[in-house]
Amino acid sequence: MDKSCVSSIQIHFKTEEKMVSFVVPAFNEAGGIAVVMNELKKAMHTLNQKYEILLVDDGSTDSTLEKARELEKMHNGIVKVLSYNRNRGKGYAQKYGFEHSKGELIFFMDADGDLPPRQINRFLEVMEKSRADVVTGSKRHPDSRVVNYPTSRKVLSTLYVLLTRVLFNLNVRDTQVGMKLFKREVLEEVMPKILVKRYAFDVELLANATRRGYKIVEAPVELTFKNDSRINVKAIWNMFVDTFAIAYRMHILRHYDR
Repeated sequence: MDKSCVSSIQIHFKTEEKMVSFVVPAFNEAGGIAVVMNELKKAMHTLNQKYEILLVDDGSTDSTLEKARELEKMHNGIVKVLSYNRNRGKGYAQKYGFEHSKGELIFFMDADGDLPPRQINRFLEVMEKSRADVVTGSKRHPDSRVVNYPTSRKVLSTLYVLLTRVLFNLNVRDTQVGMKLFKREVLEEVMPKILVKRYAFDVELLANATRRGYKIVEAPVELTFKNDSRINVKAIWNMFVDTFAIAYRMHILRHYDR
């Protein structure tokens, strides 16, 4: 069902009246997960906001799960740890976390520390002021501050943005930044149809939100890029394959319209 006509008559709400569920996937992040969790809790302490943190261990092979359990005990009632035995991909972890969440607002956030949690409030403000259904971080926003982002990644990002515009009419300049804020009803409608668990999960999610008429707004981010060995030729190839598979399901099979 097209929500374009609904969005214009939605009752406006103040985000501070809503509970926020932070879904934080973590794969082999034992070295920095405690810092990220403490910064997240500190950021939320300054806001008049109810929240929970769902820390999803995505089949880590290091001591991430043990560190997560320690944080769960330390922050009893705020941090909840979810886990499973094998690595299934960030998309799967985010979907799994959402299914266990309680908040009216769902905030997907990476656990690697590239995106400092202190910018959470900016996303909440953008959602409230713009009356958006989805707020996604963007390195391409003119107010973003991005450090150490390699030229090769910029070129690939530009090509990928052009591709998603052609395939999905997706007016988002950066689909891959690991900070996204959703109203719960968006994910409740879109998630059941999502099939990608790893490489193009963000695109599948945003493309289907757009297809249903939900309003997506970009927010500036502060990002310090760390070299990620998981982004290699194979991963890039798989991402493009997954993206074309989404287009096939959307335009040929009409999978998402069923």
